Amino acid sequence: MNLLPCENINEYPYVTAHFTTREGGVSQSPYGTLNLAFHVGDTEEDVVENHRLLGEKLNYNPRRLIHMRQIHSDIVTVVSSTMNFESPPQCDALITNRVNVPLMVMSADCTPVLIYDPKNHAIGAVHAGRAGALKSIVPKTLHAMEKHFGTSPEEVLITLGPSIHGCCYEINETIADDVKEKGYENALLHQKEKVYLDVNTILYLQLRAMRVSSRCIESASHCTSCHNGDYFSYRADHQRTGRIAGVIVLRSLPA
Repeated sequence: MNLLPCENINEYPYVTAHFTTREGGVSQSPYGTLNLAFHVGDTEEDVVENHRLLGEKLNYNPRRLIHMRQIHSDIVTVVSSTMNFESPPQCDALITNRVNVPLMVMSADCTPVLIYDPKNHAIGAVHAGRAGALKSIVPKTLHAMEKHFGTSPEEVLITLGPSIHGCCYEINETIADDVKEKGYENALLHQKEKVYLDVNTILYLQLRAMRVSSRCIESASHCTSCHNGDYFSYRADHQRTGRIAGVIVLRSLPA
């Protein structure tokens, strides 16, 4: 199983954060092989087995994992004791300070974001595609962590996982105008008569505006569309594909 560790977050001993690739599971084409999403048409048995294998690899109980019914919103949910693997909340960000409760964000071109606050031992998992980025889902997640856990943006570590980059994410002029109106023209790339969008540029600008240090922001270099053999890509796979995931879990601090 090929996993991408979050180098900045994993420097701390009581948290584990990784992103998955397509490899290491049991799903068949076009979901081969480590698809972690139930809603894409894959068989439930294979998805459950993929979750079991990932939990075994990262040393957590998959039945305790909380994932999301992602809807491209700006909804941030604080994980409660009533939530479980079988009934994921409808939102695009999860936050918690509960130990041994893994959080998961799934993606296939959108940016999966993992957050760790080492001072207050709290974490977040965010689904940040174009719609979520323009709705400021990541800043709203940090505000929620500040409200519930005392998190300060200057003290968080953040990793942007594998996603589609500006080299491949072509958009139309209507979307480009919306991006400009919201003040993110620097995220647009013009090539001849085509316009491309780099969502991570929007996220980076938002994080810097919240005083998150650039040295605390890690970003995966691979574009999911360019490297479609390693990652699921909604665009490159013509919409019928699986989902990679970002997973982050707190471990118990020493007494």
